[in-house]
Amino acid sequence: MPSTPLNAIVGLGNPGPEHARTRHNAGYWLADLLAEKYQGKFRAHAKYHGDVCRIEIADQEITLLKPQTFMNRSGLSVRALCDYLKISPQHVLIAYDELDLPVGTVRFKFAGGAGGHNGMRDVLTHIGQECWRLRIGIGHPGNKAEVIDYVLRRAPPDEENQITESIVRSVDAIGVFLEQGAEKAMQANKHLLAGLNVYKNTL
Repeated sequence: MPSTPLNAIVGLGNPGPEHARTRHNAGYWLADLLAEKYQGKFRAHAKYHGDVCRIEIADQEITLLKPQTFMNRSGLSVRALCDYLKISPQHVLIAYDELDLPVGTVRFKFAGGAGGHNGMRDVLTHIGQECWRLRIGIGHPGNKAEVIDYVLRRAPPDEENQITESIVRSVDAIGVFLEQGAEKAMQANKHLLAGLNVYKNTL
């Protein structure tokens, strides 16, 4: 099974300590955990409109990016990174919170729409739909009118623990993803990916 090449992993979120533990910052959590595991250190880079660090996973050099543009303008930062480093969107993975997935569930996906996520919508506006996504389930409040407050609040401790655990599993899964390919990550590492659904959507 061939590896799945990536040049950049982007975690979406909102900057500032007041947003740090909100559900909407799950993408930042993943980027931070990757940096910690692979001994990277984020630094602010004005030309990328974000915080950046470089790590190596499965012999692939990866640039991690946390846009500092606020969620709804995330695409500006992602586009700047891709343009400056000459990275193809097909080699970018965007990690973000997903209302339509239960808490503790994570899915890899390639291509498709934004699914109502404003940050992802802006990313797709800037780089197109042909990129990988890691959708981190945060659950839905059940009422559309409550969504904004829901994503901008911190989850209860039990839910936050489930989200955090799913992100820990995701970091391990990314290693399999890069070394053996997305399909192999699902088929051969079910013990690692309990609760994870890895698939490729070409629609």
